Amino acid sequence: MPLDGGPPIDLSYLDAHKVDYIHSALGKDDITYTFWVTYSFHCFAKEYVGQSAEEKDALMYYAGKDQRPFCYRRHALAKSYLRQIVEKLGNSDVRVIHAGFGSYATAPVVDESGNKVWYFVPFKVYRSQRKFRLHVTSAYPLLEKPGGGKVGFFTLAHNLKTGRALPTENHCRL
Repeated sequence: MPLDGGPPIDLSYLDAHKVDYIHSALGKDDITYTFWVTYSFHCFAKEYVGQSAEEKDALMYYAGKDQRPFCYRRHALAKSYLRQIVEKLGNSDVRVIHAGFGSYATAPVVDESGNKVWYFVPFKVYRSQRKFRLHVTSAYPLLEKPGGGKVGFFTLAHNLKTGRALPTENHCRL
């Protein structure tokens, strides 16, 4: 994807892919949950207050009926961290929280300036065509650790598998 006549920008790191999450518990057989992962263009696009019309036009990314200016900061963070965070959702170093609107996840990362930031990765999980789906709806840096009740990723996976409702904000550990 070239911007304003520049060289193409590789977005292949956001291609759909499959992730096998293995839930291990002492004294029990491992359980594998296979998710098909997709990403929204909001992971690398953002309109900022103060951008001129010319800047917006030069950076505009079109995704079907929607459009937003390309954001180099979001792109750099997504390229460096997004896939590895998604692949580690079942690990303790990724804090999965209830973020409202049925979305979950956050992890500390180091940005392009060497600053520690919280990388907020809201995602939705659901079943479609008998497959587990995980759709990352956005991804962006936060300066402060976000609040929200903690949710075990394997609780989400188990509830999907058994047809139970996903945890709501009222049913999360703080």
